[in-house]
Amino acid sequence: MPLDVLKKAIVFGMKENLMIQYVFPDYELPETYNDVIDSIDNTKIYRSGNKPITGVKETGDADVEVTDGVPELLSCKNVVLRLSLKDVIGNKNKIADLFRSGARLNICITDVEKFSDNDISTYKLLLEDWNLSLLQIFKEGLSPQVNILTDRLFLDKMRNCDAGVTSITVAPNGRFYICPAFYYDERMKVDNMMNHKKPDFDNSVGDLTIGLEIENQQLLRLDHAPLCRNCDAFQCRRCIWLNRKLTWDCNTPSRQQCVISHLERNASRSLMILLQKSGLFRQNNKIKDIDYLDPFDVRERK
Repeated sequence: MPLDVLKKAIVFGMKENLMIQYVFPDYELPETYNDVIDSIDNTKIYRSGNKPITGVKETGDADVEVTDGVPELLSCKNVVLRLSLKDVIGNKNKIADLFRSGARLNICITDVEKFSDNDISTYKLLLEDWNLSLLQIFKEGLSPQVNILTDRLFLDKMRNCDAGVTSITVAPNGRFYICPAFYYDERMKVDNMMNHKKPDFDNSVGDLTIGLEIENQQLLRLDHAPLCRNCDAFQCRRCIWLNRKLTWDCNTPSRQQCVISHLERNASRSLMILLQKSGLFRQNNKIKDIDYLDPFDVRERK
């Protein structure tokens, strides 16, 4: 991002009273950039591949570390593991070893669109195995945080991405995007709605000069999502980009996303029962038993 664009983005954030999050490259920035970046309170998100963080003056500078592998040790208190479902399953023991790290672990499956009904039992068994690991860690007096299993224990409403509603992305070209994924699609000239390339594809929703121009922004909100607003898989990512890619509608989730989220929701219910039986969970939070994984199945029965 050019330095002048960065400065304009900061001024825009200040005027709109927005919290600024920086997504850093995997190389060290010139000191002039660091001075501008730290001119305002911010959250720093670093991409580190599957190696220790680079591009930071000190490891402690990172608020969030994003990695494409499973590191042996965690150097940040908030870590995102971006893995395919196959890699999650293949590294399940290594990932479980990180539950004791004291860091918040956020597991992001990168190939949700490939999740099939044949994967349901495999993912369910994986979550059950991790529940037993988490139970033992809780018994040791620790408080592990794993987004797909422990978040739902404490949530009483949806906590989704909310891209385009509570957050917006400024790209290096000075344009606004609902989230970074829309910007990267544009760079690759990929039109997700048709899943093919178009030379003139434009995903931007305004820029730093004209401001935000999101058409029908209400259609991105939870209260305009018929399926999601009545759902209690509160830990679901509800990815707007993935919705558009798989259903052609930003506010309608795909079957894959719903099934994965409900498997996680049900596993959280099982974990809560295990913790309650052990006297380790006394919060007045209930997760009811359900007999479906996709809300569309319920609508079809009616």
